[in-house]
Amino acid sequence: MEKYFDVGSLVVIGITFFLFVLALLVKGATHDLLLEAGVFLVSVKLIMMGYKTKKEHERIFAELQAIRQDSKKQKKEQV
Repeated sequence: MEKYFDVGSLVVIGITFFLFVLALLVKGATHDLLLEAGVFLVSVKLIMMGYKTKKEHERIFAELQAIRQDSKKQKKEQV
């Protein structure tokens, strides 16, 4: 699980889910349930976007490392 989410994301998911279940038990299946479900879904979507951003940053960083290595190799060949 840590491969996909960091500790902070897991804590946010856990707290949000706990509060969603608590609201469901306290309020029951009323109109407010839709609001609580919306809040839960927004939290999950933000965490998913954070994961995608992290993966994209890792890809860009790997490309930059490759460019640096190529640049160093070219400088050595020129000297």
